[in-house]
Amino acid sequence: MLQDVVVATNNQGKIAEIQAILKKEPYHIISIGQIVPEFSVVEDGMSYAENAIKKARHASFLTGKMAIADDSGLEVDALGGTPGIYSARFGGEELPFPDKIALLLRQLEGTDQRVARFRCVIAVVSPEGIVETCEGVCEGMIAYEPRGSFGFGFDPIFWLPEYQKTMAELMPDVKNAISHRGKALRQLPKVFESVSAAAN
Repeated sequence: MLQDVVVATNNQGKIAEIQAILKKEPYHIISIGQIVPEFSVVEDGMSYAENAIKKARHASFLTGKMAIADDSGLEVDALGGTPGIYSARFGGEELPFPDKIALLLRQLEGTDQRVARFRCVIAVVSPEGIVETCEGVCEGMIAYEPRGSFGFGFDPIFWLPEYQKTMAELMPDVKNAISHRGKALRQLPKVFESVSAAAN
């Protein structure tokens, strides 16, 4: 019997990654949009964990099921770690990602300091209110121009020196093996067990 787990996002790219990484686990992954089409949460937390917990808690409350939510961002050292938790809203919430990428590259013009990382925190919340989080980090650099058509968000400018490719040039199975979200997601089975045990 598969256990239902609601994912508190309508981002189809994230949902596909989660389903791919957890496909061998005994969970039925459901997008919140299938149950609550108008699902929305104001992400006003001061950390990835606060935002992830808020989203997962609300999804669990609305559905009565175990819920997961992630909050992730791109941290650029030369920009003091920004955009960070504001990555999705960088340059304005309505600004398309190609324009966000162009804005970020403009801010880095004239510097060779390109060290950056993707960070992802995933929160798991049970219907009983048990909360746990896990985190994954992927180190890399900011490329000088976008490359690749896979992935989403800032993937086209996130350069991985060991692969000599951007995240958006990697095949999905390779990306899932090394990405910040992939690293966090692979911790989920143990987190699910811990949350379930605490709830019983």
